[in-house]
Amino acid sequence: MSAIPSPRMNWQRLLSPLRYGETQARLALDLGRTPFHKDYDRIIFSSAFRRLNRKTQVHPLTENDHLHSRLTHSLEVGCVGRSLGSMVGEAMGKRLPQPLQPSDLGALLQAACLAHDIGNPPYGHCGEDAIRHWFREPSHQHLLEGLSDAEKLDLMTFEGNAQGLRLVTQVEYNRFKGGMRLTCATLGTFLKYPWTANEVAAGRASKFGCYQSELPILQEIATTLGLLQTAENRWCRHPLVYLVEAADDICYGLIDLEDGVEVGLLRYQEVEDLLSPLLQEQWEQVKEDIANEDGDRRKLQVLRGYAMEVMVQAVSANFLRHEDALLEGRLQGCIIDYCPAPVRNAIGNAKQLARERIFRDGRKLTIEIGAYSTLGTLLEAFLTAARECTLENQSTFRNSRLLELMGGSAPQPGWTLYQSYMRTLDYISGMTDTYAASLAKQFAGYRPPSGL
Repeated sequence: MSAIPSPRMNWQRLLSPLRYGETQARLALDLGRTPFHKDYDRIIFSSAFRRLNRKTQVHPLTENDHLHSRLTHSLEVGCVGRSLGSMVGEAMGKRLPQPLQPSDLGALLQAACLAHDIGNPPYGHCGEDAIRHWFREPSHQHLLEGLSDAEKLDLMTFEGNAQGLRLVTQVEYNRFKGGMRLTCATLGTFLKYPWTANEVAAGRASKFGCYQSELPILQEIATTLGLLQTAENRWCRHPLVYLVEAADDICYGLIDLEDGVEVGLLRYQEVEDLLSPLLQEQWEQVKEDIANEDGDRRKLQVLRGYAMEVMVQAVSANFLRHEDALLEGRLQGCIIDYCPAPVRNAIGNAKQLARERIFRDGRKLTIEIGAYSTLGTLLEAFLTAARECTLENQSTFRNSRLLELMGGSAPQPGWTLYQSYMRTLDYISGMTDTYAASLAKQFAGYRPPSGL
């Protein structure tokens, strides 16, 4: 008796150029651009992407122009993603659906990588936790009255990845009419966690990628791409997600160390010692190139370039090695877990060093603690105004002014409380670090400059 073949995804559907929010797919070149190049353009020209320049990567509200913001991090992840996609595309050869070329796979990866953090609120991961913490506070539970359990869960487990899906499919450009109208292939590659907050609540996942409000969109994307459904409202990941994840790991693993040296929390030699085992085969050439540079910053750039090249080669090779498992949705962990030990160790040790020496910096911790107060002030003000308007169909003078600030995100007649709250979170999470801090300070009371 022959074995029953495992369910399997296929590249023809996984690389679908069909756009969410449109009814027809167009593969014809338009001034040399494929649909995936257009996805990249739509993301990079969006105001949401531009605001990442003033959102925290690691060091919040810094004045050092050499440190990474969420924007520069995303651009660098996009570059690594493009390299990974192009390498994998070249190796796939005729397995790529016609008329796609390897460079198209590179453009698709670059677009998805570019958007991977686009839903992050002010203050990055600290901001995510601040929003969750605020909704879980016993003193705020009265604001959750009238919501379903699933809707409450969305708020109490606020997640930048889910906010990102909402932003690109709803909020930006064609407002609640398809959003950026990206291709399903790019959306699938962007969706690192194609499931809802229920998976987090059940302990089956630590993150999620879709609010209840976008669940029909996730279902449509999954159906179009042929993602394998593993449970109710849960699908396996698009294979290319693993390359987005690897590009992100490579960049922040190395760049966190580079920023650490820049601000004096690490010494250059510590980073060289960490990365040198990865570069043993070409170490003599690396040492020669480093010796020609005249400062730690330039030496780090050389070291980082060599390290990234080795990591990208290893990740692309292991993606191809495990292609069958990826298409069958059964690969456990991430691609880096399957790379040679020097690659795994370099990234793992870089993350550990950053946790121990960079993430615990006193200035960083002080600002992050302040983020809870800043976001709490904004959430209290805007959600109270949204609730009053939605449930009572009227607003006090103060709350009406708050709603005016929200512009198109302000509640409208006929909206449910959940809709009003999600629009409010769209507004607050879209703020930059500096704008959020400034607005919260103004809400605390205007103080004229000293000396006037």
